[in-house]
Amino acid sequence: MSELQRIAEELDAADPLAGVRGSFVLDDVTYLDGNSLGALPAHVPARVEDVVRRQWGELRIRSWEESGWWTAPERIGDRIAPLVGAAAGQVVVGDSTSVNVFKALVAAVRMAQEDGRSGAGAGRVRDEILVDATTFPTDGYIAESAARMTGCALRPVAPAEVPGALGDRTAAVLLNHVDYRTGRLHDLPGLTAAVHAAGAYAVWDLCHSAGALPVGLDEHGVDLAVGCTYKYLNGGPGSPAYLYVRRDLQPRFDSPLPGWNSHAEPFGMRSDYAPASGALRGRVGTPDILSLLALEAALDVWDEDGVSVAAVRAKSLALTDFFLRCVEAYVPDGRVESVTPAAHAERGSQVALRCSPTLGSARAGGAPTAGEVMKRLIERGVVGDYRAPDVLRFGFTPLYVGFADVERAARVLARTLAG
Repeated sequence: MSELQRIAEELDAADPLAGVRGSFVLDDVTYLDGNSLGALPAHVPARVEDVVRRQWGELRIRSWEESGWWTAPERIGDRIAPLVGAAAGQVVVGDSTSVNVFKALVAAVRMAQEDGRSGAGAGRVRDEILVDATTFPTDGYIAESAARMTGCALRPVAPAEVPGALGDRTAAVLLNHVDYRTGRLHDLPGLTAAVHAAGAYAVWDLCHSAGALPVGLDEHGVDLAVGCTYKYLNGGPGSPAYLYVRRDLQPRFDSPLPGWNSHAEPFGMRSDYAPASGALRGRVGTPDILSLLALEAALDVWDEDGVSVAAVRAKSLALTDFFLRCVEAYVPDGRVESVTPAAHAERGSQVALRCSPTLGSARAGGAPTAGEVMKRLIERGVVGDYRAPDVLRFGFTPLYVGFADVERAARVLARTLAG
C-alpha cells in the first residue's frame, strides 16, 4: 500500500459524511461525473414505483389532490430553498434550466425597463444585457433571444470584468456561479452588489454549485436564480429545474411565459391572464409529475442523513485538494495542468485538467488527446468527462465520493497517460 493510499484510508475513516454513501446505488466504478449526472439514491426506485403503480395506476386523476401532485412544484421548491440559502416561498420547481433562464432574464429586463419609466431610476434607458462570456452555451443562446425580444443589446463579458462593464444602460446581468468547464467559483456576493449599485438586476445560474457549496441567495440579495437538479441534487436524468424569485420582487415578476399553471385561478379557464401571487408566478404548464416526484424522493438524502451544506463544502474542498495532491504525485511532470483555481474561495466542486498532446514530455510522440484519455479512463473504471478541446473534468460529489476514489482516479490517470 502506498503512502497516499494509506492517507486515503485514514481520511475515509474520519469522514463524517462517509455513511451517506450507503444511501446511493454504486458499484466498483469510481464515479467522478456527478457534476453532469448524480448517482441514484437507493430509495428512489421504490418511491417512483409507488407513484406509477398506486398514485397513477390506482388513484389516477384523484392524485392531483390526494397525492399532492398539484402543489408539488412549490413544495419541492421549499425543499431546495435551504440548499441555496433561501427562505421558503421563493423557489418553484418545473421546466428545464433553459426555460427558467429565459423566464428570469426577460423578467429582469422588464423590471429594469419599468424602473426606467418610473421611480428612482426614471429617465434611464435600460437596453443592455451583460452575459457571462464563459457561460454554458445554452445560457448564451437564451440570452441572445431574450435580448432580441426585449430590444436590448447583448454584451458578453468575463465575470471578473463585469463591475467595469456596468453602466446606466445595463438592465440585467446573467452569470454562472461556477464555470462549467474550469470549475472556477465566481464572486456571487461581490458581483451581485456591483450589479445592484448600477441599478440593474442579477440573474445567477447555480447548476454547478447548488448541492455542492453554500450559495446564500437571501443573504446576498440575489434577484433571480435558476438551476438544474440532476447534478449535485441527484434528481435523475432530465429532472426539472428550479426558479428563485426574491420575495420582494415577486409582485413585479412578469413572466414571458404566462401559462395556465401560474394563473391566479388556473381552473377558472378565463381568457385574460391574471398572475398568481408569490413564486407560483414562475410556473407555466402542467408539471412533469414522474420526474418531479423522483426528485422529491432524492432530496430525502439531505434530511434523513442530516447533511448540511457546510459539511458538504468542507469535504468537497478536502477531496479536490487531495486529488490535486495525488495527481502531482502520480502523473509525470508537464503531462497535465490544472485549470481549476487552487484558492478555495475560487474553486467549485470539480477539478479540470488540461491534457494536450503538446504538453510537456508528450510533445515527442503520438500522445492521446484528452478525449481519448477520458475514453480509456472510463474503460478502466474511472468515470469523468471531457470538454473540447483538451479538458478532463472530474466532479466530486461529497455525498458519495470518498478519498479512496480520489486516490484511485489519480493513479489510473497516471497509468493511462503512461500508455
